[in-house]
Amino acid sequence: MPDHVRDEDAVRRMEVLAAGVALRAAARLGTGVTAPVLDRLLLVLARSHPRAFATLAEMPEARVLLDPVDQPVAFLLTVGPTVRLRIADPAAVEHDAAIRGPLPALMDLLEGRIDGDALFFRRTLRIEGDTAVVVALRNALDGEEIDLVSDLAALGGPLRHAVPRLRRHAARAAGVLENARRLLLGPVLTRLDTLERRVEQGQRPGRGM
Repeated sequence: MPDHVRDEDAVRRMEVLAAGVALRAAARLGTGVTAPVLDRLLLVLARSHPRAFATLAEMPEARVLLDPVDQPVAFLLTVGPTVRLRIADPAAVEHDAAIRGPLPALMDLLEGRIDGDALFFRRTLRIEGDTAVVVALRNALDGEEIDLVSDLAALGGPLRHAVPRLRRHAARAAGVLENARRLLLGPVLTRLDTLERRVEQGQRPGRGM
């Protein structure tokens, strides 16, 4: 695997972990605390992606449940004249459409990292309710280079400057771990490959060792 791909994977794992921690905290804090934060996040996203938010505002009013099934809380996105985002109980909140799946897949979909059709085709993500609303939502986000972590960090002011540094550190840590894996496991894996070849050739594993 190329180094840059491995580094990106390490950064992504860090981002998904951080998002999961934030969601678990949101589940405990409740709507009263999280609503102002989500309102500010939408303002940041609207400034960064005006075309997408203009399209969302032109949609008929509808409620879309974004449900990370591996987390204790979901998000309810209201589209239409007033775009709004709230945390919600996925088992209790009323909605017109739902997109359900693991948190990493939902993040990839919203950030445009992967073709949504592929995720739905593989059943990594599941659609429920009004599919026209989901298609319109996807069309609104299509082509937008959304970075949820950076946009969320922008809420903290100076924190936004720390995100690139944290990502670099995550990539460096991935390199250290990969080198350790090579040094420690490489000889073991080579020895196991030799044993496997000898067994396939009908030789006793202990011979010549």
